[in-house]
Amino acid sequence: MQCLRRGGHMQRAKLAATALAAVAVAGVAAAVAANASTAQVQPAASAAALAPNALSNNWYASAPYLMPVSNNPPDPTVVMAATGQKAFQLAFILAPDGGGCSPTWDGKNAVSSDTAVAGVISRIRAAGGDVSVSVGGYGGTKLGQTCGTVAATAAAYQQVITKYALHAIDFDLEEPEYENDAAVNNELGAAKTLQADNPGLFVSVTMPGTAAGTGWFGTQLLDKSKALGFSPNNFSIMPFDGGFAGGSAQTSALEGLHGLLMSHMGWDSTTAYAHEGFSGMNGHSDNGEVFAQSDFQTVYDYATSHGLGRFTFWSVNRDRQCGSSTDNGICSNITQNDWDFTKFTTRFAGATPPQSPPPSTTTTTTTPGGGGTCSAAAWNATTPYSGGAVVSYGGHQWTAKWWTQGDTPGGSQNVWTDNGACTGGGTTTNPPGGGTCPAAWSATTPYNGGAVVSYGNHKWTAKWWTQGDTPGANSQNVWTDNGSC
Repeated sequence: MQCLRRGGHMQRAKLAATALAAVAVAGVAAAVAANASTAQVQPAASAAALAPNALSNNWYASAPYLMPVSNNPPDPTVVMAATGQKAFQLAFILAPDGGGCSPTWDGKNAVSSDTAVAGVISRIRAAGGDVSVSVGGYGGTKLGQTCGTVAATAAAYQQVITKYALHAIDFDLEEPEYENDAAVNNELGAAKTLQADNPGLFVSVTMPGTAAGTGWFGTQLLDKSKALGFSPNNFSIMPFDGGFAGGSAQTSALEGLHGLLMSHMGWDSTTAYAHEGFSGMNGHSDNGEVFAQSDFQTVYDYATSHGLGRFTFWSVNRDRQCGSSTDNGICSNITQNDWDFTKFTTRFAGATPPQSPPPSTTTTTTTPGGGGTCSAAAWNATTPYSGGAVVSYGGHQWTAKWWTQGDTPGGSQNVWTDNGACTGGGTTTNPPGGGTCPAAWSATTPYNGGAVVSYGNHKWTAKWWTQGDTPGANSQNVWTDNGSC
């Protein structure tokens, strides 16, 4: 049996419990303790019709997690305006702390009498967005543990769907429920029931990740799903808090999950990728791993190139740089701009985040390429740039649309906005003693072996045919550096 690695939400429940207890919510009653084991599932076709902003599934599959009333929640409409994101994964629905089979927010506040989260959802929908709700998470008591039967568990979750007119729901299956066979059966059976009773409902299942994809309990979960005839829209893993060394380790785990989905669900390769998802953690994880923007870019590139069906992360509450507080629940503990990581989810949904305002300070430099004098530093392939950063390249000035590193201005990734040619004459000025540079390298021009170009005030010779390989910055080592010019 593989050793279980939890999904890494150790601080989710702990922080939520302390923070939510301190939030004064007018009109929120005590959690309902009545056992709903005999309740009947009520289909929510009418509720779905009432939801004002039903989105396409790509948005629910790209919705980042947000704790709506704890962990110092940001205003979601501000995040929407800054990033272009339209959907959020609200966390978490649990059983009442005192026991029972009625849904609550984090075990504290009954869904039936909630006004606080309902108000957050209304604001998001008024701004053109929508939400999914996540049930479970790390810690706390789950409805699958207390409701006793599949029917009762489904009835409890149906209350949530009906209350908020949901089009999407996420089953985040973690400890202490994850190793409880009966509880997991209740959760998966309830998910299948909800899927049948709410046509079009987007259902995701999120579970802990390991280096092999997921552990023994994860493969048991897949086998149970197969036996039930339950196919959610997506199975996602959380490849963090398990000794993952950056984005490459995470993509390796995702490739492992791909194989498990094929072998345990009986899917072909394309179908497995389409039902596979990534649920990451930005910045410092609970166990001390660090996932920077470059790691998210690595996973994003893997996800988009392999056709994965979901890309999300924990959490929007943490998607900002720490100030005086380094509380891991409300900031990332790394250097970043607000909402850098949320913009990855926006891009995964197929949208382009709004361009950030450029920085107010600039320096005067001269770039290769014949454009004259530019009022921005030259682009560097090894430098990370946040959205709004301005660089010069090829005689033009460029503004980054979002966080980027290694994406050549004018390249196929469409990361940079071309602000036009730099001011000044049409010849290139170079450092003293270097002589005259040949024509500037262009990412869109094909070069034969022996072709000579200038780039970064150096002269380069192509070793063989190449196109789009940046001199000095590509792993293929296509260009020979002939020194400064």
